[in-house]
Amino acid sequence: MIKRKLFLSLALASHFVCQTVTATETAKAAPLDLAKAKQTAEQVCAACHGADGNSIIAINPSLAGQFPEYLTKQLANFKSQNGKPAERNNPVMSGMAAPLSDADMKALAVYFSQQKAKPDLTKNKANIALGQKIWRAGDASKGLPACAGCHGAAGAGIPAQFPRLSGQHPEYIEAQLRSFRDNVRTNDANGAMRTIAIRMTEPEIKAVADYAAGLR
Repeated sequence: MIKRKLFLSLALASHFVCQTVTATETAKAAPLDLAKAKQTAEQVCAACHGADGNSIIAINPSLAGQFPEYLTKQLANFKSQNGKPAERNNPVMSGMAAPLSDADMKALAVYFSQQKAKPDLTKNKANIALGQKIWRAGDASKGLPACAGCHGAAGAGIPAQFPRLSGQHPEYIEAQLRSFRDNVRTNDANGAMRTIAIRMTEPEIKAVADYAAGLR
């Protein structure tokens, strides 16, 4: 009788574990609601980023073609977590991200990643030589690494690690580099971008931003 009860207990426990694992796997495999994401993009995000993720406002980033992992992280960083301040401080984006669930953020990120990018252009050709030098080789004399080391020679980035910067608005890239330099933006892993940006002069920031805009 004891063995029978023990067997039944183990069987029930095993059944419960299997059900829990199955439910978890089902939740993970649940399809993203891209139709809802498209609606959100058109009704909410479009004003700043364009309905298809191609921003026409230079200070606002274009999101089309960006890696979904990067976009998901940024949206999550704009949200307050467990009563703690958001990792990335932006009153407008914090308000936009607040009502989004994890599934909403992932769906939006995938939606924008699937849109075709309409890249910006280099606006000041006088910046090309300096921008290219910093992008490709950095400046060893002051410990400034090459941008290409993380973002690629053509600015394509590395999926799930470093964002694509090719064709991004130079005004936006400039603003973010200054934010990292001034310790205003602090959601970079291990302070990597802050360590780099603080070594950059204003002309170098402008040159790199302008050069990145023209990369393809």
